[in-house]
Amino acid sequence: MSATITPVGTAQPVPSPVSRRQRLVRPAAAVIAGVLLYLSFPPRPLWWLVLPGFALLGWVLHGRRLRAGFGLGLLAGLGFMLPLLHWTGEDVGPVPWLALATAEALFIAVGCLGIAAVSRLTCWPLWAAAVWALDEAVRARVPFGGFPWGKIAFGQADSVFLPLAALGGTPLLSFAVVLCGFGLCEAVFRLRAYRRTGTLPRGAVAAAAATVLLPVAGAFAALPLVDDSAEDGTATVAAIQGNVPRLGLDFNSQRRAVLDNHVRRTEQLAREVKQGKVAQPDFVLWPENSSDLDPYRNADARILIDEAVKAIGVPTVIGAVVEPDSGNLRNTLIQWNPGKGPVDTYDKRHIQPFGEYMPMRSIARVFSSDVDRVQREFGPGKKVGVFDLAGTSVGLVTCYEAAFDDAVRDTVTHGGQLIAVPSNNATFGRSEMTYQQLAMSRVRAVEHSRSVVVPVTSGVSAVIRPDGKVVQQSEQFTPAALVDEVPLRSSLTPATRMGPLPEGVLVLIAVAGLGLVALRAARAGRGRRP
Repeated sequence: MSATITPVGTAQPVPSPVSRRQRLVRPAAAVIAGVLLYLSFPPRPLWWLVLPGFALLGWVLHGRRLRAGFGLGLLAGLGFMLPLLHWTGEDVGPVPWLALATAEALFIAVGCLGIAAVSRLTCWPLWAAAVWALDEAVRARVPFGGFPWGKIAFGQADSVFLPLAALGGTPLLSFAVVLCGFGLCEAVFRLRAYRRTGTLPRGAVAAAAATVLLPVAGAFAALPLVDDSAEDGTATVAAIQGNVPRLGLDFNSQRRAVLDNHVRRTEQLAREVKQGKVAQPDFVLWPENSSDLDPYRNADARILIDEAVKAIGVPTVIGAVVEPDSGNLRNTLIQWNPGKGPVDTYDKRHIQPFGEYMPMRSIARVFSSDVDRVQREFGPGKKVGVFDLAGTSVGLVTCYEAAFDDAVRDTVTHGGQLIAVPSNNATFGRSEMTYQQLAMSRVRAVEHSRSVVVPVTSGVSAVIRPDGKVVQQSEQFTPAALVDEVPLRSSLTPATRMGPLPEGVLVLIAVAGLGLVALRAARAGRGRRP
């Protein structure tokens, strides 16, 4: 046995600065890719940045080993989720924000591991985009019911790809955008190969072109599905934004003031109607938590609401916190008719973990004492919410629920001619959260071909046409009443009819691609055995 002995004083070889820089190129590119994804989301009108974002991510992950794919994916996920979810720490500090963003980034890291695995397959952009769709599907369901925030489709409210939402819902919209981004990456790979070799394999070039052009062609082909005409006449709706006295979590301790604000703005609207300044609405929508005083228990809250509803003279939807004698609280929307009082209710079905209920309370307390603000937890409702408001069937989706495909689709399949999304974003101040949520409602409008009305306690409230266009919008933290005549529709888009089927097909494609990779690895392992 021999050994090489380096004489004392001989300089040791060191990695060159160039090689160090080269090792940092892909990690840096992964972070930049994630930041580009973030920048494509509202309130910025830069939806197209998602394409170079995924093209760059495709280059970062292509041909990488699984461990490298996970690490690079984690960097991309942090570059995306840390700024996107910054609003979650608006009033509870950085620890919950960092924990949530890191958890979501870990999901993306696992997805990127899968993308790296399928990147060696023929027509890899197709497999890779399907793996991203699989990752979004899992993230929307686990843990604690899932957290779909950051789904690529929700950044595409102004995009040329938006009509695809009516064809196959948010899963197809996300898939098409990601496929186009990865297809651009493959097109660059083919161009570079041509410069090296001077040859262009026809099959590979055709596949690269198809992954870029088919999503765009599909979006233009789906344009006839985007229709804002009135199939069932129109309804004049009023959305009340009463505002809150102060920003932050503190607003819950000002429950009477918030109720007073919404009563006052509704009564002002009634005076404006009598003066002929605005049209008489057919019904009125208040936001989520517009009355945190339970009107079934609190007599003065009931009187105030009843007087406001009598003043405006039409059915009004009230967002209230209901306190049963036993069991969990309920985040409830109440249909309040003039002269009759409460006639129907809808309890929020998708309640927010760590906000409306506290899973793993003892563990969460280690990270933030704010968990103890949630002393009596909310419980989920069971039935789909559709109110008959003066002859109009209105589907009800409470705030956080707008992120969940099934919660919105159910209201339409149960007869909703219009969708209402009563929300409360006061906890998150003037952050980007309200604009991200508004974009979700715009995508839902196109997905189900319904007008969407969004009343919010502190803004941004909005009226959205079935083609996704915002026709009225309030300022933040300003009392407002939006009154508009909206088209009513009853036909179902292909996305509404098919429900989860498009997502299921994409998941099967992803599983097939990952299975093919595993099969090849197993065959290669058997081939290496002596």
